[in-house]
Amino acid sequence: MEITNTAKKYLERMFPGYESKLQVTDPEFIERFDNFAFDEVVHQDDLDDRTRMMAILSVLIGCQGIDEFKAMLPAALNFGVTPVEAKEIVYQSVAYLGIGRVLPFLHVLNDVLTAGGVELPLPGQATTTMETRLKAGIQAQVDIFGESMQEFWKSGPEESRHINQWLAANCFGDYYTRQGLDLKQREMITFCFLYAQGGCEPQATSHAAANMRLGNDKEFLIKIISQCLPYIGYPRSLNALRCVNEAAAKS
Repeated sequence: MEITNTAKKYLERMFPGYESKLQVTDPEFIERFDNFAFDEVVHQDDLDDRTRMMAILSVLIGCQGIDEFKAMLPAALNFGVTPVEAKEIVYQSVAYLGIGRVLPFLHVLNDVLTAGGVELPLPGQATTTMETRLKAGIQAQVDIFGESMQEFWKSGPEESRHINQWLAANCFGDYYTRQGLDLKQREMITFCFLYAQGGCEPQATSHAAANMRLGNDKEFLIKIISQCLPYIGYPRSLNALRCVNEAAAKS
């Protein structure tokens, strides 16, 4: 069995001139993986390369696949993901994974961008201040989830109410209000962060519904899950599909 010409052409677009060492050390494995990931999977649907790469970067952060993230980042840039978009993906992931898991990815991103001649820091994308972030974050929640979120930041038991306020001000006010990605893209990458890390199925279902509300319909989310499957495996992909089906059934 050999790597198909279609897979070879796709790999050449991703990594011009690169030859994998695994073709020497693990030829049977890499032939099956490359034919699956870069021929069968990418031709399953019509998802564009740029969106596919944004989703792949997001699930790799979610599953803590830092070596593959480092490998795929240049391909994502080759396929049109901008340095600003890559930064925004990493920044927003902090709200869903925490700095303890994201900091290594930020360092890798900076190293890859610097090696490619990109001057850092990139132009600022913030649109809020510490004084305006709560109000803007509430509005982002309303725009994504609906009017029921207008007072959510004040809800819950008094001893834990501050966390709902932080959710509005920090998660949504600090990150979702930034330029560089629109709300549909931000909800798509959030869904990827959630389902790729596992154990967040209630939140993944909620954000699947939010995606649909913004126009990222069930068919689109299934495409995202399909294109990311080689990077996170079947169990979490099937869990994600269940979340999408549950969200669609309630919509």
